[in-house]
Amino acid sequence: MDLALLRTFVTVHRAGSFTRAAALLGLSQPAVTSQIRTLERQLGRPLFLRQARGVTPTTIGDELAHKAAPHLDALVEIAEAGLEEDSSLRTLHLAGPPEFTAERALPALTELTGEDGQGFALRASFGTAEETLEGLASGHHDLAISTVRPRGALLSATALCDEEHVLIASPRWAERIGGTGALRRAGPSALEEIPVVEVHESLPLVARYWAAVFDSRPVAPGTVVVPDLRAVLACATAGAGLAVLPRYLCAGALERGDVVALHEPTVPPLRTYFLVVRTGTLAMPHIARAHEWLEQAAADWS
Repeated sequence: MDLALLRTFVTVHRAGSFTRAAALLGLSQPAVTSQIRTLERQLGRPLFLRQARGVTPTTIGDELAHKAAPHLDALVEIAEAGLEEDSSLRTLHLAGPPEFTAERALPALTELTGEDGQGFALRASFGTAEETLEGLASGHHDLAISTVRPRGALLSATALCDEEHVLIASPRWAERIGGTGALRRAGPSALEEIPVVEVHESLPLVARYWAAVFDSRPVAPGTVVVPDLRAVLACATAGAGLAVLPRYLCAGALERGDVVALHEPTVPPLRTYFLVVRTGTLAMPHIARAHEWLEQAAADWS
């Protein structure tokens, strides 16, 4: 059986779409369709059910993918191993949320881009979880960091770390509501007079915090909306209002007293970050090395 046909088949099976598989393989969609039809004729059985959006594997298709995919991944690993010695042939394309990627991931990965001959070139891009995962699925990125665990067979996710969210404001606002103990006395109503600084009009971080800690919704609308958590911190430090931020991002400001934690719940809200790759690409040494390096670095981030 032609290995090229099997490679195309496994890619379609993982992608769930002839169009997406064609983009990943660098082929035209008609070429992918023709190869799948050829393989189906050779086997005498249909491998996919065509639908309005993508394809669904038949029982035979699932069985063939289960048998063939590990062996194809092993062949890729063998082929890629020979290129590992020449780092100039390797560029890692990383994508993730701007703040976490800039503050956590990139400083860790730059150790792998040194002059020891064992590194690789690094290219990074920022985006929302939806944009990042779509770009990874389309072949634009090699490795993604996401707060959303992807579904389907095309992408494979590994939990990387949890981040604790902290409710903060400038000392001036804490004094105005009666100190950081005001929440213990009056509950979230003590915060209603404080403006909110957020990254979106829907108040995603504040709303998640209120739901998890107070079992309610925030009352105050967003007064300052900026698209970057670092800008949120700067505005909160300047006294624009309260904000909910990951502790790693505001830890320095808390230590300096630029901002204060308005509340310290017994169980703080957490958000999980995932390392995501296209299934099978960890057979490529530069992706596997970056993946492993980030996992090791994350052990010191908590």
